Amino acid sequence: MNLANKVTLTRILFVPLFMVILFIPEVPYREFVAAAVFILAAVTDGLDGYIARSRKQITRLGTFLDPLADKLLVTAALISLVQLGKLSAWVAVIIIGREFAVTGLRAIVAAEGHTVAASKLGKLKTVFQIITIVAMLIDEVLSFVVPLPITDIILYLTVFFTLWSGVDYFVKAKKYLKNRMEA
Repeated sequence: MNLANKVTLTRILFVPLFMVILFIPEVPYREFVAAAVFILAAVTDGLDGYIARSRKQITRLGTFLDPLADKLLVTAALISLVQLGKLSAWVAVIIIGREFAVTGLRAIVAAEGHTVAASKLGKLKTVFQIITIVAMLIDEVLSFVVPLPITDIILYLTVFFTLWSGVDYFVKAKKYLKNRMEA
């Protein structure tokens, strides 16, 4: 259990904290506090990877926990936003469905002894998902400050990058598996 893995576990522990804060009405400014917790948890995503690479401490546990922690955090936030009436269920289904599909794809490729590395599109998708979740949490203030439907614009860009990065993963995996079958 190295430092990078401890940071990843901290992100997992932020998930129930985020949800408790968001759903207890007595918490003052709960959506802002929940957004701050979510941002802090999202920052740990980059931090754990940086620590693992810089210390050359990449482990199987970390390779398993990191994407799991990401998916738990984003999925919990999306489902919470649907429950709060801030997000349409179809958007959550697209984003969560893509995560399941790519995870399944990675498992198939891993069974063949290969990995599908995170792409720049996948990382861009993650950034947009984080921005969207935070924007939706603080939408009332954001719409007051920016007199445009900025949250909607960010949301549609997120759906676009989510779908595009998912297709990209499948195209790369298909090429790999096709080459593997022909070999």
